[in-house]
Amino acid sequence: MKLAVALKHELGKTDAPRVVASGRGSFAERIIEKATENEVPIHKDDDLASLLSELSVPSFIPEELFEAVARVLAFVYRINDKIPT
Repeated sequence: MKLAVALKHELGKTDAPRVVASGRGSFAERIIEKATENEVPIHKDDDLASLLSELSVPSFIPEELFEAVARVLAFVYRINDKIPT
């Protein structure tokens, strides 16, 4: 079954990223569709998505997942040409 998790992180505004949407099946497809419509980068990591889907929405990322989420954010920053300083 398809799984999608949406993350939000505002450079300079929040220290930790947070889960803002999470869903399976048709709801996951809707999250992906909205991301595509709004030109939000999509990164596939099934293992991380599975862990993040266990969090309540909205929820800040727990410290033990910072490193994995940081890799996703680095991917997004590279795509958007926004490297954190």
